Amino acid sequence: MLGIEPFYAEFISGMEEVLDERHGSVLLQVVPSLESELDSYSRWAASEQVSGVVLGDLIEDDVRPGFLHDLGVPTLVLGEPELPPGVSAIRVDNYGAMRAAVQRLASLGHKRIGRVSGPPTLYHTQQRTGAFATATAEAGVTAHTVEGDYTEESGEVATRRLLSMDQRPTAIIYDNDVMAVAALGVAYELHIAVPDELSLLAWDDSTLCRLAVPPLSAMGSDIHALGTMAARMLLRVIDGGEPTIQQAPPAQFITRGSTAAGSPPVTPLRG
Repeated sequence: MLGIEPFYAEFISGMEEVLDERHGSVLLQVVPSLESELDSYSRWAASEQVSGVVLGDLIEDDVRPGFLHDLGVPTLVLGEPELPPGVSAIRVDNYGAMRAAVQRLASLGHKRIGRVSGPPTLYHTQQRTGAFATATAEAGVTAHTVEGDYTEESGEVATRRLLSMDQRPTAIIYDNDVMAVAALGVAYELHIAVPDELSLLAWDDSTLCRLAVPPLSAMGSDIHALGTMAARMLLRVIDGGEPTIQQAPPAQFITRGSTAAGSPPVTPLRG
């Protein structure tokens, strides 16, 4: 799992709260490729350095759950795809959450909604992309998606692209909090008032969202609690318990100062 996002910092904090009771901790290793990741799992299995693995950021036809299962490493998957028999998982409903986000913005009167996505190879990005297309079509909303990579720079670039359109969006959904915070700076630079002229919605509520000016509305859930849930489930697997699949609490629309009623049609930015 990538450890650079606020989501993972909060998730790991929740895990360690539970693991500390068993004198355990979280080992985070950053690797450059899938091959390197699989090599790490093989070394961990051979040396018995690691008692179990939490696997996130799944991609389509992901080989990692089956690979870990074959190695005999207790594994908990955080995500939605189909899994090999005997693998425990926490399901996260990204599809339903994105539909709820679009429906909420449409109910505020927004007729043009943009989105800055995460990497398209990730399964949860694909789920959100499908839900965004479906929900905007159902609501009769004009929709535009620009691909990002979760970084501040990609959030800035994608936001500029959306705001340079002839009929720019009056609301934009971001697939994480870092890109949404970056968008605030772009809007300020372009003299576009948030939320009077432009509503911004982040994904995965965090301290960044709460401390932004204005504070960012977000599709959020209790990430710390999700981490404690994951740790408890993984410990049960490690202790020889039967594999289980549980549903994560759904993300909720948290209203703050970056969202408001849809503004009237606007002219494109010039210069």
